[in-house]
Amino acid sequence: MTPPYQIRADYDAHTIVVYQAYPPAIADAALRAGRFVAPFSFHRMTWIKPSFAWLMHRSNWARKPGQERVLAVRITREGWEEALSRAVLTTADPAAVARAAVHVQWDPERSPRGAALNHYSIQVGIGRHLIRTFADEWTVGLTDLTPQVRRAATLMQTGHAAKAQRLFPAERAYPLPRSLNGAVVPTR
Repeated sequence: MTPPYQIRADYDAHTIVVYQAYPPAIADAALRAGRFVAPFSFHRMTWIKPSFAWLMHRSNWARKPGQERVLAVRITREGWEEALSRAVLTTADPAAVARAAVHVQWDPERSPRGAALNHYSIQVGIGRHLIRTFADEWTVGLTDLTPQVRRAATLMQTGHAAKAQRLFPAERAYPLPRSLNGAVVPTR
């Protein structure tokens, strides 16, 4: 049984993959440059999600306006854990949330068909004061997953969910350091 609050992600010894959905102009510019550049906004919070299924639900399989392109953003685990160390749960005192450099929100994880599951997926909002660090220091690679997302969506729509799931990135429990557990995992 999956714990209610557990970070599940595609990661290796040095990096973790998070997902974001963008309009074509932002995705194309970032992919050409190999990093985030204008028209990506360096002046507002950006939300990163290690759950591919949750982003598919949120972006409606890359069909939601402004979210037509799905990028896998490979960042350093050091950067990921730095972000989490600065995080405040969005359910905390509103004044603390307003001051926080990073916001953490837990939403119901989603099945491939979009149904809410009984455990939660983490979303991490990187505040505008850390955006340059996220883009220039933590991000080590960008991959356009849009063709894969479109193939998976078509398979889902045509009743081939098992084939679609084979296109999902492999995710497993992320070994969150105990020092970060209390900051990012809600107490029940």
